[in-house]
Formats: sequence, structure tokens, C-alpha cells
Amino acid sequence: MSSPARFDRGHTDDLMTFLTASPSPYHAVANAAERLEKAGFRQLSETDAWDSGTGGKFVLRGGALIAWYVPEGAAAHTPFRIIGAHTDSPNLRVKPLPDTGSQGWRQIAVEIYGGTLLNTWLDRDLGLAGRLTLRDGTERLVNIDRALLRVPQLAVHLDRSVNTDGLKLDKQRHMQPIWGLGEAHEGDLIAFLEEEEGLEHGSVAGWDLMVHSIEPPAYLGRDRELVAGPRMDNLLSVHAGVAALAAVTGAGKLDHIPVLAAFDHEENGSQSDTGADGPLLGNVLERSVFARGGSYEDRARAFAGTICLSSDTGHAVHPNYGERHDPTHHPRANAGPILKVNVNQRYATDGSGRAVFAAACERAGVPWQTFVSNNSMPCGTTIGPITAARHGIQTVDIGVAILSMHSARELCGADDPYLLANALVAFLEG
Repeated sequence: MSSPARFDRGHTDDLMTFLTASPSPYHAVANAAERLEKAGFRQLSETDAWDSGTGGKFVLRGGALIAWYVPEGAAAHTPFRIIGAHTDSPNLRVKPLPDTGSQGWRQIAVEIYGGTLLNTWLDRDLGLAGRLTLRDGTERLVNIDRALLRVPQLAVHLDRSVNTDGLKLDKQRHMQPIWGLGEAHEGDLIAFLEEEEGLEHGSVAGWDLMVHSIEPPAYLGRDRELVAGPRMDNLLSVHAGVAALAAVTGAGKLDHIPVLAAFDHEENGSQSDTGADGPLLGNVLERSVFARGGSYEDRARAFAGTICLSSDTGHAVHPNYGERHDPTHHPRANAGPILKVNVNQRYATDGSGRAVFAAACERAGVPWQTFVSNNSMPCGTTIGPITAARHGIQTVDIGVAILSMHSARELCGADDPYLLANALVAFLEG
């Protein structure tokens, strides 16, 4: 993959398969783990003692995954090269007491997760996915990938001003999906899921469930040069990171340890035990150092030489809202990954980080672009500044330019996922 890049439809086809199979962060990390296991990685338990052996290893916790490859001859102070990403996407998530209804309609009570574009969830056929926790403490992934739910929009006849004054949605009153007719009864939804999964009635003690559009990803455009699909923010980066990490295993002598850190909860601030602002990454990296016989001094040396590429989607220039973008920075679809810059540290990139990313793209033969926000518009952020501040490691923010970010269905260039993966391989190869 590190040879000069050219469009590989197979990579984008595989991304579409990954998106479809990953309707929740828990499914995303399970699918990533399965791919890594096929590449020779093995799962470690956080409660076990870790050995000093070489090879690929990974840790799963909830909706987060940390994977790394220890090459032959790695010293305790060997630095890391990290690809950072996140597994969560804005959506609608099921409340603790889900069974509700009104006016003879049975509904599911949901809470808004992250900064989702509410209107994009209207009038879509929705499935339900996530994890169930059983009374014995075991967990079961669940994915009802059929038309189960729908958030119906009010007809234009009952809202004559919608096309002139704009659609106004109340998060509490207007976003509760319907799933049938009749009276709501407490326990109906969980009983339905128990039946679907072949579980004994009453065996589910907890759940983390969310809705998803069941419409599959698709190529779009006259020449099929675009891809539309769900959860590109940020499973596109997770998928590219997994492919890149698997590609560099056994690829020759490495003078660093390649790492993939895929966190949960980026969309609501990263403050959780599986988020970038939690201790998970630092704990894993430190334990890797100590498992190889290292001291705190070795840990400090390793971290001082570590570089992280925080890969997340960014904004492509919008054809209908060009004035919302910086007038001299217009990232375009299929023009390669973007370097994300903000001097107020909403992104962690600086000049030396730019040089690291540019060198990786040059080695891979990948074109790249720069994104900066319009000065009059607030700038979003990523796990990049959090990773840099929490662990004291150099971090560079990059990604792929997309349209419709935080929609139930986003849009990117069909070439860009493959170009990003090539750049990440070159970065990990160093």
C-alpha cells in the first residue's frame, strides 16, 4: 500500500461493508478486532499480566480499541507511532425507560447523542443496535437491521410555514420514533430484543442501544466518484487505521511501535473510561513499556519520541454555502486527505506536525490539502488536542473532507478513503 497511491475500488467497497456491519461503537470495535485477529493480532485482558513478547496485540473496552505491534528487537524506550480515531457517531439513543407512546402510537423514548442534524433522522427506516448486558454479567451485541422504527415529520398541510420559516424541531417532543400501534407497556422493547436474540425472558439487566438508518452505503454520481453512507464520522478513519496497522505488521524493520487508538465518546467530549480524555491509551502504552522491562525513564523517553496522527473527518467546501468556508482553503472531494489547522488549538497541528504529515503523503504518493475554519465561524475539535495535552505527545490532526457531517448519511469522495489509508501506512512505516 505504500507504493504511489491510485484509486482502489476494493478498499472503498470494504469500507462500505465495514460501515454496514458497524451500527454501534461496540460493533465497530468487534469488527476491527476480528480483522486484526486475521492479521495475527491477539487480544489481551486488562486484568492479566502482560508478557514481553513481540507481535500484534489489542485491548477492547466497551466501544474502544487499542491495538499495537511490537517488532523484533523493540527496546523498552522504543517510541510509538499512533493513529487516533473515534468509533462513535451522533445519533438517537434509547433511554433507560424506553417504552412510551401517545395518541394510540407506540413509541421508543430516545435521547440525542452528540451534535446530530436532527432533521436527517426524519422519515427514515431505522433499525436498532448496541449491546445488552445480561444478569450474569456477560454482554451480547444486538443488531435489528430492518425497518423497525421511524421518526415521522409533520405534514406540510399542518405546518404551512415550514418551507418559508424553516423546520423547527424540539428534541424532546419531536424526535421520539414510532414502532407500532396500541398502548405502551413497560418492558416491551427489552422483551422484544430478548425474543429476537433467543434469550430467556428477564435475562437482560442493562442496555446501550441506538438507532441507525438501514439504508446501505452507495456509490453516487454520474461516474460513481462519490460515496454516501452512515457513520463516516468517524468509522472511515477507524477502517483506514485498521487496514494500515495490519499492512505494516511484518513489513520489515521498524524503529517504533505502530498503534491504533480508536476511542468512544468523542462526540460528547471524550470524558469517559473509553474516551480520549480517559486513561486508557496512557495505561496501555505504559504497560507495554513496563512489560518489556522498562522503567519510568524508559516510559518518558518513549513518550517523548512518540507522534500521533489524529484522524477525523473534516469539512469539504460546500457548493451551496461557499461563504461559510475560509476563502483561501477549499478542501475538495477526491483530492486527498486534509491537514487540519487551528492556532487556538482546537486542532493540535503545528508546523513540525505539518512536516511529518507531508513527508508521509510524499512517501505514499498521496496528494493532500489543508483545512482551516473561516475566522467568523466557530471551529470544531477532535481527540487531537486532548491526546496531546493528556499524554504530552506530539499530535497532528488530519482526516478526509466530507459533506453533511453529523447527518444520518454523510458524503465523501470515493478515492479519499484509500488515499488516507495509504498515507497512514507510510506514517506507520516511518
